[in-house]
Amino acid sequence: MTTTPRSTRPFGRALCAMITPFTEEGALDLDGAQQLADLLVTEGCDGLVLSGTTGESPTTTDAEKAALVRAVREAVGGRASIVAGVGTSDTRHTVELALAAEKAGADGLLVVTPYYSRPPQDAVEAHFREIADVSGLPLMLYDIPGRTGTRIEPETMIRLADHPRIVAVKDCAYDFLGTQKVLARTGLAYYAGCDEHNLALYAVGGAGYVSTVANAVPRRLRSVLDAFDAGDTAGAARLQHQATPLIDLMMSAGLPGTVTAKGLLGALGLPAGPVRAPLRPAGRETVDGLLRAYERFGAA
Repeated sequence: MTTTPRSTRPFGRALCAMITPFTEEGALDLDGAQQLADLLVTEGCDGLVLSGTTGESPTTTDAEKAALVRAVREAVGGRASIVAGVGTSDTRHTVELALAAEKAGADGLLVVTPYYSRPPQDAVEAHFREIADVSGLPLMLYDIPGRTGTRIEPETMIRLADHPRIVAVKDCAYDFLGTQKVLARTGLAYYAGCDEHNLALYAVGGAGYVSTVANAVPRRLRSVLDAFDAGDTAGAARLQHQATPLIDLMMSAGLPGTVTAKGLLGALGLPAGPVRAPLRPAGRETVDGLLRAYERFGAA
């Protein structure tokens, strides 16, 4: 088998792991979600991932997840793909969420490795196959062992690639060699799930990215891929380097990306609202630093 063709991007290239806006009272803000989704698509996102880690999926209800998909579908129509996060630590619950997301209008499903229970690889494989069997939507597997405690090992990923509805991976495994082994042996579309890897993964045959930082700078991040596709590899590298300070502050400063993204978006006057407990909002010093990095990136 060969590396994924550049044309094989089942959900687009530039995907945003969208925050879930809440009202100041902590309720789901569907109007805000529609406004933000429309802005992100207008500014260059060709896919939105809802109810992922950045979307605070552990603290939103099943009904809220479905309502969010319906609202965003109404806002963006067919201008962008919608991938709904449905992963839980319970296979039965994940199946229920998958079917609800399909009914609500999602184009695909983001399914994370079952967390906390740390199942062995044969159980991980069976979990993903069961969800792919019952749903009519294509799956993006979410490999993030730093949060789940369990890796999707490369050999497991290679076996799963034979399922016709398992088509993509959000890669947060921090194993670039393992990723390239899977790319070389399957047709899976690999999306960088860590913003510092956006260009590096794309350069070795990745499909694009699923970015938290894109909540704030969607067009600037897309420009990295645009430059690479145009053959300007030096320009793509320069643009990726310019993004590094903001990526560092949003994703590597000791706070979850949800917290930093909502802090920055709120300071910019965009729909965001508070985070839900146990998360806590970013402090003033953090937000000021994010704003400075955002302004420098915009002026670069």
